[in-house]
Amino acid sequence: MGILQAVAEILTVPAITLGIVALLGLLLQRKHASEVVKGTTKTILGILILGAGSALIAENLSPFATMFEKAFGLTGVVPVDEAVIAALVDSVAEIGRMTSFILLFGFLVNIILARLTPFKYIFLTGHMMWIMAGAIAWAFHDLGVSETNGILFGSVIQGIVLVTLPAISQPIVRKLTGNDQIAYGHLTTTGVVAAAYVGKVFGDKSKDSEKVKVPEKFDFFKDTAVSVSLIMIVIYMITAVFAGPEIVGNLAEDQNYLVFSLLNALGFAAGVLVLLQGVRMFLGEIVPAFRGIALKAVPGAKAALDVPIFFPYAPNALMLGFLFSVVGMVIGMLVATLFGTVVPLPSIIGGFFTGGMAGIFGNTVGGRRGSVISGIVYGLILTIPVALFYPLFGLETYGVEGLAFLVPDGIIVLTLIKLFFALNIPIIGFVLAIVGFIILSVMFRNKNNNTQTEETT
Repeated sequence: MGILQAVAEILTVPAITLGIVALLGLLLQRKHASEVVKGTTKTILGILILGAGSALIAENLSPFATMFEKAFGLTGVVPVDEAVIAALVDSVAEIGRMTSFILLFGFLVNIILARLTPFKYIFLTGHMMWIMAGAIAWAFHDLGVSETNGILFGSVIQGIVLVTLPAISQPIVRKLTGNDQIAYGHLTTTGVVAAAYVGKVFGDKSKDSEKVKVPEKFDFFKDTAVSVSLIMIVIYMITAVFAGPEIVGNLAEDQNYLVFSLLNALGFAAGVLVLLQGVRMFLGEIVPAFRGIALKAVPGAKAALDVPIFFPYAPNALMLGFLFSVVGMVIGMLVATLFGTVVPLPSIIGGFFTGGMAGIFGNTVGGRRGSVISGIVYGLILTIPVALFYPLFGLETYGVEGLAFLVPDGIIVLTLIKLFFALNIPIIGFVLAIVGFIILSVMFRNKNNNTQTEETT
């Protein structure tokens, strides 16, 4: 029990998990000891640098989120999946145990399915795996399913979800990266892909956000560090003025409220630069290392990785997606007031990381306009479903107040579990899930075969 618990916890630490992946990949390729040490170490360091950048971004966005809510008088529930799962795990010991085992066995099911089915993806975003495992554990506990059956059913469902989600976004990822070496591993897949395709319909692919013609006197905007800094300074300062010196002053403590806002804006930009450096180091090592696993253990496998891995491909689209996803969330918040359930507050951090991803995907298939539209649509996706499905989950009965599930894929999976397993015989829902996955596998295989046939002809 203790060993399994320790292994499950390791899976939630990205640096260790991906370091092990790199180590195994290099060993399977029979690389020299020096290459194994170098590749493993740089993979771990790259993830740690990436994490430091993400933490710096979150740290500098946190006061902005408070300023934004106060400036415009926003009140409601806070959609934060990590906080919801942590509260559920702490409130019921059984949910905590089930979460650990679903996390571990679900990952093993993911690997087995990647080996046996046409879905050749291994999901490696640890905190997303933990969120999904916790949500599934809570859903089965809430339905009264026994702990043993909950772990069994939940592990298989977790594995199915992890192996199929990357396939949904892979056509866009291939266009974005220009190859088929990595995949998108996140629980926002359905949201960002749906938003991107809306952007595609109304966008113009020929006008790429990364190829904007800038007059020579504004050439400094081509530098990511400068452009991100200037954009965030403007956003932060406007918000600070609307919030007022009293509200911002409470956050700034002894600093002048405008100086505090300026430094946080620049701190955000610094976080982006640190993050991008970590991404470059990590990708430079994990892609060739993972080839060993793809060739030996799971032929053709692709690593499904976290959001920031894709930021360097389209930094301008990232900022467009971020800004307009916040616009979409504000609109969605206003729409949510009509439902009479809860009003989800805009998730500023989610807006940057996953709203930015929607912008990148939108630009890939629909250019600048696609990026803007995708950001707005994704903002709606991050708010309206939260309000609509909140009553279905009944989190208040577990003492979880003022919080809500956010990620679209999590909401979809939880809703399906509630529908298919809300029977006295839960095996029926389990069989339906298996049959659905088999049908999906056959359809995916046929689609791949047709694509290959078209390419050869």
